[in-house]
Amino acid sequence: ATAYIEFFRGTSIFVQLFWIYFVLPFAGITLTPMQAGVMALGLNVGAYGAEVVRGAVLAVPREQFEATVALNLTRFQRMRHVILPQALPLMLPTFGNNAIELLKATAIVSLISLSDMTFQAQVVRSQTGNTMVPFLTILVLYFLMALVISAGVRALERRVTRGLDGVR
Repeated sequence: ATAYIEFFRGTSIFVQLFWIYFVLPFAGITLTPMQAGVMALGLNVGAYGAEVVRGAVLAVPREQFEATVALNLTRFQRMRHVILPQALPLMLPTFGNNAIELLKATAIVSLISLSDMTFQAQVVRSQTGNTMVPFLTILVLYFLMALVISAGVRALERRVTRGLDGVR
């Protein structure tokens, strides 16, 4: 897990995408642009997400873990009933940021000819010669989608922290 996390966090998403799409075929693994894009973005964002989970779980006070051991809970019960419910509110803000970063990173898949909003804006620009309108449009669309993600994460945060006012 450490090797996976360090590799995908320590290398460029551009290089990862190009490697998956252009180099893997030499090893006999040919992916469509959509498959390569999903794989590259998933592996990259997954590495960051794994660190978020690890950090949040480690932030739960050690006494809580010791109490679960004293209660003779199984490893699964410890995580399910005690550790993760306390770690989840700590994870959500960062997961929201990761979701927005993922949304913005989808623009790079246009580099392997996958048609996303950036690719479509380039097509419109080349056909009309107008640069401002298509790129302003996708700027506003990305912003609106990020606002929706932020609002969803804030609502989820309120829900999972309900009843915890003053207890942190």
